[in-house]
Amino acid sequence: MEYLDVLDENGNSTGTKKLRSEVHRDGDWHRAVHVWIITPKGDLIIQKRSRNKDSHANMWDISSAGHVPAGLSGIKAAKKEVEEELGVKLKESDFEYLFTLKHKIIINNGIFINNCFCDVYLVESVKINKGNITIQKEELEDIKFIHFRELEKTIKEKDKNFVPHEEEYKGLFEILKNRY
Repeated sequence: MEYLDVLDENGNSTGTKKLRSEVHRDGDWHRAVHVWIITPKGDLIIQKRSRNKDSHANMWDISSAGHVPAGLSGIKAAKKEVEEELGVKLKESDFEYLFTLKHKIIINNGIFINNCFCDVYLVESVKINKGNITIQKEELEDIKFIHFRELEKTIKEKDKNFVPHEEEYKGLFEILKNRY
């Protein structure tokens, strides 16, 4: 049972904690983290979400993502998600904060309301490769490496196999183009 801190529409804590399922049912604001992992050559790790997920099942997505549990900081949640989903232990200093996005998404015929502030992080790593990743089967079907320019092209073509994160992709690709 995962509890989340309920936020107001400006991202401030309300002092209330609720079950994740209740937060999405009621459309409460909460915090999430998205972590993009990239190699020095510009290859991003992307994950295929489990077919059993309650949102965007069986679709390609960010390297690692998740909710920020009640009482936890964004950076600690990001570190925890990478370790759980990919089996990779990183230090907090490996994470570079990029930006925060405010999302308002209603899916599954209005049953799943995702009003969240999403902190986006980037990890550049030479030590992470397909051989040392252990995926969490409950969360992921698969992972793959894709050059960010190829991913950008795929996203621009509106490939329906990818979770739609238009603003996030735009911000990420702008940053990566200046670095790689």
